Amino acid sequence: MESAAKTPKSLTLPWTTRITLWLLDIGLNLIMRKDGTVNRGLLKLVPLTPPSSEPINGVKTYDVVVDPTRKLWFRVFVPTQYTVEDLPVMVFCHGSGYIVASADTQLYDDFCRKFARELHVIVVSVDYRLAPEHRHPAQHEDGLDVLKFLDVEENRSKWLPGNANITKCFIAGDSAGGNMAHHVAVRASQFNFQQLQVQYILTLFETSPRSSVAEERMVNYFVAKKLMVVGLVSIQPFFGGEERIGSEIRLNGTAPVLTLKQTDWFWNAFLPLGEPYNRDHPVVNVSGRYAVDISKMDLPPTIVVVAGFDILRDWQIRYYEWLKKSGKEVYLVDYPNMFHGFNLLPELPESDQLILEVKDFIHNVLNKI
Repeated sequence: MESAAKTPKSLTLPWTTRITLWLLDIGLNLIMRKDGTVNRGLLKLVPLTPPSSEPINGVKTYDVVVDPTRKLWFRVFVPTQYTVEDLPVMVFCHGSGYIVASADTQLYDDFCRKFARELHVIVVSVDYRLAPEHRHPAQHEDGLDVLKFLDVEENRSKWLPGNANITKCFIAGDSAGGNMAHHVAVRASQFNFQQLQVQYILTLFETSPRSSVAEERMVNYFVAKKLMVVGLVSIQPFFGGEERIGSEIRLNGTAPVLTLKQTDWFWNAFLPLGEPYNRDHPVVNVSGRYAVDISKMDLPPTIVVVAGFDILRDWQIRYYEWLKKSGKEVYLVDYPNMFHGFNLLPELPESDQLILEVKDFIHNVLNKI
């Protein structure tokens, strides 16, 4: 798990998978306009999956609105075969370059459903605002606000099943969602969850005299129930920089998914306008010269998934090495014969292997708590 495997010289894929990837690439290029906008009209052709109160493949789903003014919501995936046992919560951030996809996109609905069923977790899939209509930091603010929403006991008692354990919360994401998961985890490490409830209880005690022992017990009760991020699952995270590095040069134009032209377009759509930002901004080049010092932050154990035919591979390995150098617990899983986004294609055996790797990671993290 700790070392990167050697990448084969050529990629071996079923012809059905190659056709799927070819169609996805054509569709992506069609929606990316030259003026930097997204053709949202064409995206109406992308298949969506409605929520299902009746279980599908052992998982039922429903949608929860966090803030209607910015259309922030999430989809909850509840595995129905585990109704009694205490289940961790996994907050998932979908990928697709920060510009497309949603929590109800069929590809991500299927993936999160599989995560919930196979990992024995309750998945909360965030439908965050998209670029270029909403640029950084809107997406990361949305991610943290979902965590804040879940931290309020009234919200989670209303919207999460009774066996959801918010003190065992994982943040996960693939591609741009992997980038987002990292930055949301950093923000979460600096936020004092349950502070609103504790402040409210202290206010009650100020207006209604009670013993200090009762006050302490009440505060401890809420602190014991606060949201705690205990693990980070980063699947082929979307990072980059101004420098063109090995895998970008070697695989540009030959990998079945992503080109430098596309990734540059994504970053231009994502970064704020009117400011001197480039791809060495720490939100993009997370481990570069402008990197945030995380050495003293309480970041959770992390699993980083990379693939041999992903042009972002070397940036992802730099991310892994940076976490390790910063003193964080981090594990690397390498799929040398895979490509960017392979996790979304269930016909590939590696997508099932990934589930097993993440399951082991979750198990190991929870055993240490």
